[in-house]
Amino acid sequence: MDNELSSGRIAVIGERELILGFRLIGMESSIEVTEKNAETEFMKLYHSGKYSLIMASENIKKNIDRRILDQIEVSTNPLVVFIPMPGGYDEESVGKLAKRILGVDIGT
Repeated sequence: MDNELSSGRIAVIGERELILGFRLIGMESSIEVTEKNAETEFMKLYHSGKYSLIMASENIKKNIDRRILDQIEVSTNPLVVFIPMPGGYDEESVGKLAKRILGVDIGT
């Protein structure tokens, strides 16, 4: 993976409700998906080598094979953060997220 390509680039992938706000603020790499194509599009994005951060809808996580998801969750290049849908239930607490991504227990 070419670090020069991925350095600082951010992508958002998810349902229309999630990415609409990112598009409104000018995020060019915001990819709208449906339940049918979400996993395929996410994996293409993940393996593209173009992004250092991928923010993905929590709903995409449900369709990814557990073994692949385990690899994604410890990946730092690209870093993947699953975000809840507006009004949805946040499955991962801030404390767990900090420990997973930063390796720091913030004691929450």
